[in-house]
Amino acid sequence: MKLVFVTQTLDPEHGSLAQTLDLVRSLAERVDQVVVLCRTVSWEEIPANVEVRTFDARGKAGRALAFERELGPSLRGADAVLVHMVPTFAALAAPLARARRVPVLLWYAHWHASRSLRLATRLADRVLSVDTSSFPLQTAKLTGIGHAIDVQAFAPPTAARPEGPLRLLAFGRTARWKGLATLLDAFESLDGDASLELRGPSLTPDEVEHRAELMQRAAADGRVSVEPPVPRAAVPALLAGVDVVVSPAEPRAGATLDKAVYEAAACERPVVATNAALAPFLADLALDLVAPARDAPALAATLGAVIAASPQTRAEIGAELRRRVVREHSLEHWADAVIRVVREVRSARGG
Repeated sequence: MKLVFVTQTLDPEHGSLAQTLDLVRSLAERVDQVVVLCRTVSWEEIPANVEVRTFDARGKAGRALAFERELGPSLRGADAVLVHMVPTFAALAAPLARARRVPVLLWYAHWHASRSLRLATRLADRVLSVDTSSFPLQTAKLTGIGHAIDVQAFAPPTAARPEGPLRLLAFGRTARWKGLATLLDAFESLDGDASLELRGPSLTPDEVEHRAELMQRAAADGRVSVEPPVPRAAVPALLAGVDVVVSPAEPRAGATLDKAVYEAAACERPVVATNAALAPFLADLALDLVAPARDAPALAATLGAVIAASPQTRAEIGAELRRRVVREHSLEHWADAVIRVVREVRSARGG
């Protein structure tokens, strides 16, 4: 089998796209060849059966032309095109791929329903996402295949927990919709022995401004710190080094199922979340881990219950969450599902 994989970049240091390397590597283990089309590449450990073609150019029109030039030769003998997170690429690929009878699949997990996404959804043969709640449009083409968590890298800590206050972590960008201000409201009302770390990048001017606001509040509470992001390779150790992870994001249409939640769960960390779409994943545990969004008192009550729980209870919850990630959201599960969908689409086409 040959796959054409389209993405923005192959860069192990990229703040939000470093995981793409895991996706390519896992797919390459299951097929004869993967041809990656991307704008830029800085990956030194490319698998032997992976060919990388770049199409970076000035301006949108220039990039579109460069993309089409690289796509044409890449389609020879291809079984499918898989576009990662950029609907425009899927829309650009569809006419040429259809002429070559090569199906186009789009992987997309985000809340934003752009015009390009609507067009790509109409043109793609199949749409893949974590599940129906992580894709912002209604379509019969959608197949939920889970997240792609590297459960070998994101693993339980091997060292015993050090003495000291319980350590809580909120991990991600300082965007206002991430709910970090509500989290601080909730945490400041707690009397339990715990610390809170907010860690992640600030990628826009408003996120930089919000970061300054959070730092000002943290300075007034010695239990709270606001820290810079860490490289992708250091994230597993960061998650394994805390006791509880909090995802206080506010609801949005097609709200993304935060990948950090599943990464933390793979590290056997209990996760408190305010995204109702995460309720099925966090259901049937010893503690209720889902609180309403934008509700600081309710979030404080949920956090307080987790902090007051016994270490054994938190450990049992963490172990069960890891089992769920391994079963439904592992990198292996994701890659196997992609291959299965490719075969289904080709079989339906009679190819």
